[in-house]
Amino acid sequence: MVAFNYETDFELNNPHLYQSWVDQIIRSESHSTGEINYIFCDDNYLHEINLKFLNHDTLTDIISFDYTEGKLVSGDIFISVERVAENARIFNTTFEEELRRVMAHGILHYCGYPDKTEKEKEIMRNKENEKLDLFHVEH
Repeated sequence: MVAFNYETDFELNNPHLYQSWVDQIIRSESHSTGEINYIFCDDNYLHEINLKFLNHDTLTDIISFDYTEGKLVSGDIFISVERVAENARIFNTTFEEELRRVMAHGILHYCGYPDKTEKEKEIMRNKENEKLDLFHVEH
């Protein structure tokens, strides 16, 4: 099950479309959907999580806690909508496109894709693009 939680005024339009898309991403990687929780928040909320759980004093767009077991994908994905908006401006894309990229990014980590090295980052970016294209497919 894919659930959306809001710790800010932001809310997804057509959440059922996003639920179906996230499920499709997981299935396209030969995994099954467990409990996926997206928590949309602001920079301050995510910064506190970064300090408390990761001991990082930085702003970030996403923090994910992976509870995946085998091929059953589960986890909590915290996304700062403020950071996503800023990154959309920096990368000259729409907020919606950047949000979907970040949402897919978290799921791809759960499916086994790291992004520490340059080669891994390249693979991750290609996978993100592939999964973004799935959003436009009829569900």
